[in-house]
Amino acid sequence: MIGNVHHLGLRRPIDPQLILFQPNVRDDYSIKLQSAGLSDQVAAIQKVWNNYFPGDPFSYFFLDDFYGRQYKSDQLFGNTFTLFSFLAILIACFGLMGLSAYNILQRTKEIGIRKVLGASTQNVVYILSKDFLGLVILAFLLAIPAAWWIMHSWLQDFAYRINIGTGVFLVAGIIAIAIALATISFHAVKAALANPAESLRME
Repeated sequence: MIGNVHHLGLRRPIDPQLILFQPNVRDDYSIKLQSAGLSDQVAAIQKVWNNYFPGDPFSYFFLDDFYGRQYKSDQLFGNTFTLFSFLAILIACFGLMGLSAYNILQRTKEIGIRKVLGASTQNVVYILSKDFLGLVILAFLLAIPAAWWIMHSWLQDFAYRINIGTGVFLVAGIIAIAIALATISFHAVKAALANPAESLRME
């Protein structure tokens, strides 16, 4: 009795198998090798093969490569998705940075007046960031259903799969807010630390 083996990948269920001992049948031989000195071991096996089966060509493959090819499309999809996600986040950060810079430029006089009236740097940063963070949170909430549906549909291709928990979206939301806050804060902190006299003189 042996345990279940995923010999056809995780997309298909484990089918019943019957393993027979047939000493006169020699289609394939499974040989366990050490990772160190692999080429020397293959050469030694080939020498033994040629001694016993001189008329048969020696061909071999590695089982981990065979199983790896079953997931090659998933790995390619993951790499492509990661690349385009990074580019999308980068473009969004540039856009958010531009919007925040324009917003701060439009509110230069307001920032100067608040500083003169005693507003702290933290207060000014909060005032300049809260509207953008609110939009980021709203966009994230709107994206949750679409993200869940896409992930759920992709997981349906697998016979054995995980369930999508709320923790995935919670972590993604925290990361999105952190990236947005870091992007906005660059201009917000710079404006909050500026001399209010210079801001009011510009008017």
